[in-house]
Amino acid sequence: MMTMEGMMDQAVLDDIIRRLLEGKGGKQVQLSEGEIRQLCINARQIFISEPNLLQIKAPIRICGDIHGQYQDLLRVFEYGGYPPDANYLFLGDYVDRGKQSLETICLLLAYKIRYPDRIFLLRGNHEDAKVNRIYGFYDECKRRFNVSLWKLFTNCFNNLPVAALIDEKVLCMHGGLSPDLENVNQIKEIERPTEVPDGGLLCDLLWSDPNPNVEGWADSDRGISCTFGADVVAKFLEKNDLDLICRGHQVVEDGYEFFANRKLVTIFSAPNYGGDFDNAGALLSIDEALVCSFEILKPAAPGGNKVPLKKVCTLSVFELKFGSIIVDHRRSARPDEAVSGGGVVVQHKYEIPTSSIGTLSFSFLYTKWTEQGNLK
Repeated sequence: MMTMEGMMDQAVLDDIIRRLLEGKGGKQVQLSEGEIRQLCINARQIFISEPNLLQIKAPIRICGDIHGQYQDLLRVFEYGGYPPDANYLFLGDYVDRGKQSLETICLLLAYKIRYPDRIFLLRGNHEDAKVNRIYGFYDECKRRFNVSLWKLFTNCFNNLPVAALIDEKVLCMHGGLSPDLENVNQIKEIERPTEVPDGGLLCDLLWSDPNPNVEGWADSDRGISCTFGADVVAKFLEKNDLDLICRGHQVVEDGYEFFANRKLVTIFSAPNYGGDFDNAGALLSIDEALVCSFEILKPAAPGGNKVPLKKVCTLSVFELKFGSIIVDHRRSARPDEAVSGGGVVVQHKYEIPTSSIGTLSFSFLYTKWTEQGNLK
C-alpha cells in the first residue's frame, strides 16, 4: 500500500477517491479503518512540511465551512471542477454537525495527498479535539469505527496550517484577526503540532469574528476569543499592504457577506446549514488577474430532492452598491446553461470595476431554480 517514499500509492488513492465520489444520495462510503489511518498519517506528513502561512498563487477557488455536509462538498466539486483541474483552498470546519464528517474529511485528505499542490486545507476551530469531541465527529468515529481512529484524526488536525496568503494580497484564515497580530509573518512562528489554546494568536485566528457594532476590539458572545471592528480591518490591511481578508466561521444568508467596505468577506459553503437555516452556500473564485467571483449554491427546497436530476435557472435581480455605483441586472438563463446535479453555474459574469479594492475587482453570478424546471 505504501511506496518507497512512504506515501500511499497513486492507484490506491485514485480508488479511494473514486469510491468516495460515488457516495451520492447520502449513503455511507465503505472505507476500511486501515485506509483511513493511512490517509491521516500521510496527510499529517504533508501538513507539517507546509508553512503555517501558506503562499498560494491564483487562480484559486476558496471554500468555507462544510461541517460534514458531504453531499454539498460533492456539489462544490461538481460546480467548481475536480482536482487537479481546479485549485482549492478550504478554510476549515470540515467536521461536526453534519451527518457525514468522515466522508468529508477523507475525501479532502485523499485529494490533498494525491494533489498536494492543487488543494490546500486550513485549520478551523472544529479541527480541535475539545470541540469535535462534543459536536458530532467523536460520536461518528466511535459509532462507525473506534475512538482510536478519532485520536489519529486529532493528531492530523494538530498539524494543519492556519492561514494562507494569495498573491501577497488576500489573507485567508478560518476565524479572523487578533489583537496579538501586527504583522502577517507572526503566523509563521506558531509552533506545530499543537492543540488550540484558550486564548492568544492561534485561538483568535480560528475563533474571532468581525462585528459591525464595535470599534477596535470587544469580547465575543461565543465566550472565547474576541470580535473586531471595521477600523481594525482597515488598519491591518494598510499596515500589511493587503487588499482583502477572506474567512469563514459564520453562517451568512447568501453564502458570502462583505464587511468593512468590502475589505473583508465571510464565505460559508454549507447551504441549509444543519437543516435549521435557509442559507445559501458560496464558493469564491480568484483568477490570475485577481478578479473575484462568487458562485452561489442555493439550499434545496423543503421536502425536495437534495440532488435533483435537472434544474433550470434564472439570474435574479442583484443590486450591488460600490460607493456611488449601483448595478441592477436581470437576465434569464438560456436552456444550455442548465446542468444536472442540484443547480447550475452560469458562465456569464458581470464585472463591476472599482478602485476601492486596490488590485482586486469583483464579479457576481447568482443562480436560482424551480422544482418544476420552469424559468422564473
